Amino acid sequence: MKNKWRKLGPELTSDILFAIVRTVCSTMRFRMVNYPADDHNLIFCGWHGRSFTFANQFRRRKWWVIISHSNDGEIQSRIFSKLGYRVIRGSTGRGGVRAAVEAIRALKEGGTMAMTPDGPRGPSGVVQGGVMLMALKSGAGLVPVGIASHPHFSAKSWDRYMIPMPFSKCIMIFGDPIYVPPGSTEEQVEEVRLKLEHEIHRLERETEDRLGIRTQLVRS
Repeated sequence: MKNKWRKLGPELTSDILFAIVRTVCSTMRFRMVNYPADDHNLIFCGWHGRSFTFANQFRRRKWWVIISHSNDGEIQSRIFSKLGYRVIRGSTGRGGVRAAVEAIRALKEGGTMAMTPDGPRGPSGVVQGGVMLMALKSGAGLVPVGIASHPHFSAKSWDRYMIPMPFSKCIMIFGDPIYVPPGSTEEQVEEVRLKLEHEIHRLERETEDRLGIRTQLVRS
C-alpha cells in the first residue's frame, strides 16, 4: 500500500492525504483536558502512532515540527506545511545535528514544538534522546500528551498508526510540563526521559479508559 502511494509522487500524495485529514477531522468531536494556559517554549510529546488528530487540531499556530529527509518525510513535510506548521528537516539518521540546533534556537525564542519522541523509526513508545537534548539546551518544558480516538482503524505499521473514523470521538489529555534541570548529568537526563515516557503511556491509557476502549500498547 505504501509503495502505491509513493508512485503518485509527493505532491499529489500530500494533497490527497491532506484532504483526508481535514475531511475526517471536520466530522469529529474533540475534547482536550488540562491544556496549558501558556503554550510557549514547550515541546508537546505524543507517540508517532497518534499524530493524526493532533496535527489537525493545532494547525495554523506556526508551531515547529521536525521531519526526516526520507521519501515519506517529504510527503509529511508538505502536509504539515499545508496545515500551517513550520518545518525543520532532519532526523537521527540524516541532518540530525543541524535540526537539533535549529529547534533549540526556535525554542529559546519562545517557539513551540510538536514532537513524536519515538519517531520516525521507533521503537514505538520509547522516548529517544533527541528531544531530551532539545529540552536540556533550550530550557523548554516537555509536555506529555495522551491521545485516543474511537472508533478508529489501526494500521499494520511499526507504530500501529491510529486513523480515526469519520464522526468519531477524540480525547487529548495533557500532562504538566516536565523540565530537564540545567547542567543535568546523563543519569539525571535518563530519569527525566523515563518519567516522560511513563507519563505519555499513562495519559494514553487514561484517554482510552474514558472512551471505553483498549488498544495494544507497546510499552507499559
